[in-house]
Amino acid sequence: MAKKSAAAKAIGFEVMCPDCGAVLRVDPVTQTVISHTPAPRKKTFEDLSAAAQGLREQEARRDSLFAQSVEAQKNRDDILSKKFEEAFRKAKESPDTGRPLREFDLD
Repeated sequence: MAKKSAAAKAIGFEVMCPDCGAVLRVDPVTQTVISHTPAPRKKTFEDLSAAAQGLREQEARRDSLFAQSVEAQKNRDDILSKKFEEAFRKAKESPDTGRPLREFDLD
């Protein structure tokens, strides 16, 4: 029985990570991780046709986002010019009245 505990001490003990499912082997004497076994990867798709469908959906989404960004760039010049015209109109309506009042000017 003494051999089992010596063998167990030599091997250490295993701990499973609750987050990723990896197995860590810990040395009880030094309290350090001796080895790490990553968790087995889960299959993303069950078969090849599902994977191909997923890629087609990603491509369609990517094309849609690109079309939206192109449309936004087309309208960008118009929007910026309208904003500038509005700011220019406001500046003409309320001209600069001089220096702004500071706190110590009020004393």
